Amino acid sequence: MRDCIANSSCSKELDPNSKQCQIIAYPDHKLTKDVMSSHALKVVEKLEAGGFQAFIVGGSIRDLLLNRVPKDFDVATNANPKQIKSLFERARIIGRRFQIVHVKLQKQIIEVTTFRSNNNDSLNEQRLRTKNGMLTRDNVFGSLTDDSIRRDLSINALYFNPRDNTITDFTNGFSDIQNGVIRVIGDPIIRFREDPLRLLRVVRFAAKLNFSIDSRTSEPMKHRAKDLRQISPPRLFDESLKLFMSGYGFKTFELLKEFDLVRYMLPQLHDHISSDNLHFRLIRQALINTDYRLENKQRVTPAFVYAALLWPAVQANAKRFRRRGKSARQSLDEAADKVIASQITITAIPRRFTLSMRQIWTLQIYLEKSIGKRARRLIDNPRFRAAYDFVLLREQAGENLNGLGDWWTKYQESDEETQIKMISTRKRHNPANHSNDRSK
Repeated sequence: MRDCIANSSCSKELDPNSKQCQIIAYPDHKLTKDVMSSHALKVVEKLEAGGFQAFIVGGSIRDLLLNRVPKDFDVATNANPKQIKSLFERARIIGRRFQIVHVKLQKQIIEVTTFRSNNNDSLNEQRLRTKNGMLTRDNVFGSLTDDSIRRDLSINALYFNPRDNTITDFTNGFSDIQNGVIRVIGDPIIRFREDPLRLLRVVRFAAKLNFSIDSRTSEPMKHRAKDLRQISPPRLFDESLKLFMSGYGFKTFELLKEFDLVRYMLPQLHDHISSDNLHFRLIRQALINTDYRLENKQRVTPAFVYAALLWPAVQANAKRFRRRGKSARQSLDEAADKVIASQITITAIPRRFTLSMRQIWTLQIYLEKSIGKRARRLIDNPRFRAAYDFVLLREQAGENLNGLGDWWTKYQESDEETQIKMISTRKRHNPANHSNDRSK
């Protein structure tokens, strides 16, 4: 390992006395260009042939150092977006807040970003902030040094040079990966204020990598949790999918609770969960089941996850409507309307998912009440399987549904004659109270 003064890619940009920038050479790390995406290497080569600097950067380097398979490979360069686009036949500039270039090589897309700067010139129209300090546009371009300091987490600020298999590290990210630490680059309070989504990224990577959170990073997180209100609902929904549907959802949820982030992401859920009540056990089981399905390459859907996350609020509202004399179905429908209307102002759940959520919730009533031919027709409902799984989830969490899940399991496995007998028995023993009145 040596300092950056020995490397031409950054020596002109740093104070020669800087102790921060390090060049990690092979074999001090175990990466070579042979483990990199061939398409990313082609992008780097073409940018360098055009007279620009270019590195493979970010999450792919982090994951390879941790012996994980990267999801994708990104490239960073000092070429601006228009210069990048001019070098590649199949490239397009996307984004407004952050302009990036998607370069398509065969079927793979390589995301190419221009080195950015944290230039705080408030008169620069390429860098716009809200009155609270949140960045709404950040297209101020800079040097390699600037770019590394502008990135959010040290573990995502490593630059791999395929020409000599070196890693350039300005922020001690290599050491943080070795020590299993998540650390925000710069002043955490300022960085969280610039983009509150960084709060969720800290939690997500800590859960994903099983890393600890540096104390200087974690200390202000609870105090800045309210800043999540500034994130646009579509952006927060996209991030929520990464939080809950990447295979480590329950661990992520525990960290969200620890730092009081659930209060602002899912306020209706926050009002109904304590350390280990029925509602908390339902969420825990839903996320554990989702993690299991992802690990085993099984299908998961945001509709089911959000149906579970919002079910405690739906049950509580439905109970209130029932006390006002409304029917079970009316109460559930009005509760669903109220809960979804409130949540989509925070996370913009697409309509195709909210429709599925409603069907899962409504079918909870029908699964308990349906008898005779209606029971057989119910199995043909396209949302039956999800609703049946939801019943099993509720029972796994400890809710007493009088053996409802077991009944439907046996019903599906039985022949028609046995099903008729089961329905006859169910008519005699069907409980008078339905599930929506049984939340305790």
